[in-house]
Amino acid sequence: MRFRSKIDSMFIAITSVVLLIIGIVFLVPYIFDESTHTFTFTAVWLSIFFLTIAFILWVSFSINYTFHETYLHVKGGPFFSKIPYDEITKVAPTEDIYTGYRLLSSSKGIEIHYKSGILGSVKISPREKHRFLSELKKHCPQAEVYEK
Repeated sequence: MRFRSKIDSMFIAITSVVLLIIGIVFLVPYIFDESTHTFTFTAVWLSIFFLTIAFILWVSFSINYTFHETYLHVKGGPFFSKIPYDEITKVAPTEDIYTGYRLLSSSKGIEIHYKSGILGSVKISPREKHRFLSELKKHCPQAEVYEK
């Protein structure tokens, strides 16, 4: 079963500001330095610009969480984690989205604590939170699940 990440307006605003800053950083120097306007330079410069924008959009808007037979697969762009169900110890609501390992796109999410994680947990924000937690409880009866 696959769950998409919840996307809130704050996340869209932050992503938009980041894309605007990248656009300014890439395009303003190009506009004011006419000596670099060769075809090759322009092609490379614009390719890097569009690839950077595409990468950020891919990572930001492709976040999903999939339940497999023995593990939870948390993925956003090229970044992913396979979390074995038997290693999940605790699941709790969180609003601390700025620190730690996170694959989420909402200001309110849940933090999954597990034994093999480098930082010990991952923060996620499933769109259908209650359905996600219900499915997680089926796969991880040993985990402490706190709901708000």
